[in-house]
Amino acid sequence: MLDRALGLAAALSMVVGTTAAPAAPKAKVVFSFQDPQIVESSGLVATGDLFVTVNDSGDGGRVFVVDRSGRTVGTTSWTDDPQDTESLAPAGPGEVWVGDTGDNRRGRDSITVLRVPYGATDQEVTPAAYELVYPDRAHDAETLMANPRTGQLFVVSKDIFGGTIYAAPRKLSADHPNRLRAVGEGFSFATDGSFFPDGRHYVVRGYTSAAVYSFPEHERLDSFQLPQQQQGEGISVGPDDRIYLSTEGQFSEVLRMKLPADVADTMAAAAEPPPAASDGTDAGTDADDDSEPLWPWVLGGGLAFAVGAGWLLRRRGQAS
Repeated sequence: MLDRALGLAAALSMVVGTTAAPAAPKAKVVFSFQDPQIVESSGLVATGDLFVTVNDSGDGGRVFVVDRSGRTVGTTSWTDDPQDTESLAPAGPGEVWVGDTGDNRRGRDSITVLRVPYGATDQEVTPAAYELVYPDRAHDAETLMANPRTGQLFVVSKDIFGGTIYAAPRKLSADHPNRLRAVGEGFSFATDGSFFPDGRHYVVRGYTSAAVYSFPEHERLDSFQLPQQQQGEGISVGPDDRIYLSTEGQFSEVLRMKLPADVADTMAAAAEPPPAASDGTDAGTDADDDSEPLWPWVLGGGLAFAVGAGWLLRRRGQAS
């Protein structure tokens, strides 16, 4: 909790220090959690009719399944207690990835992700568990994302000056540690993230703002303010492309918002293919293009013309 409090204070100080922070977009309250056991919603997956959430560190191994009224309709639990559960990501129909990724002291040798089934029922399971290892050092991380097209997992570390985006192997092994690979620069104080349904973009949030990235380039395209929350830590892009937000606190609200229009325009522009030339060929130069360049032929033609013209002038001079 101390680490999160310090992070929140630093994030707020940066926001206050800006000269003209843009206004937060409007958001609609979808529901409030009715379950008194949901006290620190740290991860969120919006599936359409159901929402899956998980408590922050200190809880046992379980996820909550909530309907659109805020009522808990199911829980999935397992016997092994996690060290510090912080995140969720979709894992296919009826399943979520649970990220035991928190490490406030940055002293863990590895982190763990679990593939957990969920539904509108109470069940106890033994989930498949996979160990992930950073390539450099231990990190605190609260963001776990899954690409909807490939299922590949991504972890974003939570750091004051901007975290790192790490990619897991596309196929995870349950028998030995899976080494993460750094693929991009992350968001400061990242508390959660989610891919858009198109699989070509994802969003990472902090306490007060969020940023969208392109995939697979992992290029930060734009950022925007988030609605004010007590301690916003959950974000999920639903099948409707709407953004859903959760926050810690008992009986807290889940919000829904549209992506700001200017941010959506930036994403659309970045996703457009390069413009075509008038003859139907690509206007840009491809580094892997095997076609021969035109300049040798132009230069060769010019030299041939000069030589031919000189020979012709000499012939005329001799003839005269």
